[in-house]
Amino acid sequence: MPADPLKFAYWVPNVSGGLVTSRIDQRTDWGYDYNRELAVLAEDNGFDYALTQVRYMASYGAEHQHESTSFSLALLLATRRLKVIAAVHPGLWHPGVLAKLGATADHLSHGRFAVNVVSGWFKDEFTALGEPWLEHDERYRRAEEFIRALRASWTEDRAELAGDFYRLRGFSLKPKPLGTAGRPHPEIFQGGNSTAARAMAGRVSDWYFSNGRDFDGVAEQIADVHDSASRAGRRPPKFGLNGFLIARDTEAEARETLREIVARADTEAVEGFGAAVRQAGRSTADGKGMWQDSTFEDLVQYNDGFRTGLIGTPERVAERIVAYKRLGVDLFLLGFLHYHEEVEYFGRRVLPLVRELEAADRTGPASVPAHA
Repeated sequence: MPADPLKFAYWVPNVSGGLVTSRIDQRTDWGYDYNRELAVLAEDNGFDYALTQVRYMASYGAEHQHESTSFSLALLLATRRLKVIAAVHPGLWHPGVLAKLGATADHLSHGRFAVNVVSGWFKDEFTALGEPWLEHDERYRRAEEFIRALRASWTEDRAELAGDFYRLRGFSLKPKPLGTAGRPHPEIFQGGNSTAARAMAGRVSDWYFSNGRDFDGVAEQIADVHDSASRAGRRPPKFGLNGFLIARDTEAEARETLREIVARADTEAVEGFGAAVRQAGRSTADGKGMWQDSTFEDLVQYNDGFRTGLIGTPERVAERIVAYKRLGVDLFLLGFLHYHEEVEYFGRRVLPLVRELEAADRTGPASVPAHA
């Protein structure tokens, strides 16, 4: 089990529609004023990171979107400790240009800027902007090159790269990022569940984000990523897990909230999203792309957040969170129905229980609870 305390991140709702594709009331907002208040509330309630979403045009319940890098910088300037991760798409950014933006953001935030390199599932975004749409494994090849170019730009005096997608020819970026905690550059996150994503994470990424998964699925992914890192001769990336958290005073109340979310799902939007993401993943070499085994209920939370099972009383949710830590999870990326209230509830009711369980694990043997 990781020795360091678990870290927590939240999905920034900079995209309209909330974190579930449902007509249920969601007391959240995609605007800046709401999100500025949320960022301060989150860092005061134990959150270490915020992940700003990337959408460039309307899709499946997300009618409006704020651009991720500019929104991330605004949140960084509104906070003191929170690290903000900007999601970016290779193919729509040149890594050298993003490296320049990232270095400036890192200086302005005193080392709190990070990036999440997303290979992309939404074909229409690329075609609408006149950019080529690559098949799944090619998108991950491009994303890996993107990360190599980004890291080289941040760490080398005259960066060189001769790739299939990107080229650097003596690119000299100054000032370099500040970096923190022994890292010479901003942390590089990466998402994906496929075989190609796991292999790429082991070779180049600092963090690997997984969609929501049960215990067996997480253990399998961690083993694959660690194996890839071992073959590459590098330390394995840390592991982040997506989860939609519904913590309530009673188990019945939490389960009823989940039932209502799914019962009031926007069926057309969920089915459209499911068709798009399955098409994007079906082109994997082995057919194991993201969302390939997701049910309708899973897709109501568009990163399979219900599958992680963070639903119930604070005690039950905390037990399950720490059980995942015992498998090797380092960070939870959380979404909520009503952000302001539930982030505060998490910090007041759930996080103290997590820390108590972590402390108990450090002083004695522990196992995954049978009911978790």
